[in-house]
Amino acid sequence: MRDDQADRPILVGYDDSPESRDALRWAVEEARLRRLPVLVCHALHWPYAPRPVAEELLTQIEQVALGVVDEGVRRAKELAPEVDVQPVLGKGTPAAVLLEVANGAELTVLGSRGQGGFEGLQVGSAAVQVPAHSVRPVVVVRPSLRPPDGQDVRVVVGLDGSPPSLAALDFALDEAALRGGSVTALCCWADCGSVSWPDPLPFVDSNALRRGAEARFREVVSHLAARRPEVTVFTEFVTERPQRVLVDSTKDATLLVLGSRGNGAPACLLLGPVTQTALLESWCPVAVTPADVLNPRLPPG
Repeated sequence: MRDDQADRPILVGYDDSPESRDALRWAVEEARLRRLPVLVCHALHWPYAPRPVAEELLTQIEQVALGVVDEGVRRAKELAPEVDVQPVLGKGTPAAVLLEVANGAELTVLGSRGQGGFEGLQVGSAAVQVPAHSVRPVVVVRPSLRPPDGQDVRVVVGLDGSPPSLAALDFALDEAALRGGSVTALCCWADCGSVSWPDPLPFVDSNALRRGAEARFREVVSHLAARRPEVTVFTEFVTERPQRVLVDSTKDATLLVLGSRGNGAPACLLLGPVTQTALLESWCPVAVTPADVLNPRLPPG
């Protein structure tokens, strides 16, 4: 554990939904592996516009909310008695409460959706808003998934050379080291010199471009992976659409790690389209890293 982790707990959003129970299991295992405490967080949110409300009604609602967070703490302690577990009851929307508490956390874990929403909803608002705005890594646990059991752990990370994607590789290496697994670094490259490209560049040797890009990709991965020599790292360099390749790669993965937004994402988007697709369709939990988690020193090139 790094020195700057010493006082940073693992934060988990909990509302007693099946998805939040999955997130709780993941968070407790993460805390056990990192030897960190867990904060079980529930948001008390009055769903109507501010208006006078009977004090007795507010007290009853708060008691119900306290019961939810206490149940989360109880479940967490049953999962790992050796982990220090503390409750947090915040007032506001789930996303707002989690983001406020997350500033002091090492990592935030939440389910893909909570008690609210409608039947068939794939991803709730908090599962999009928290990764989009958090300054710390966020893990969104997909439905009916369980934390890994330590066997055949495979962490997939998508890279495009952007700062958030390099932070994603750093996070993926740490997760694989914690769980005794491997990392698969995947780069989906667009051939801008090909005639199939919408606006192909003139007088470009596509094969030479690809060879250069692939060599640089493998060099960067090797350079950053040197920090974790105990982790086996595989690299895959393909010329296919990243959304489909990354989603397909999660069918046998323990965790998919992506940056919040990559190269080419419009500046108005806090989450890039690839990351948004992964949150909707991934077969495994998705970790999202912001750009400022890591400021890596890359090899010259």
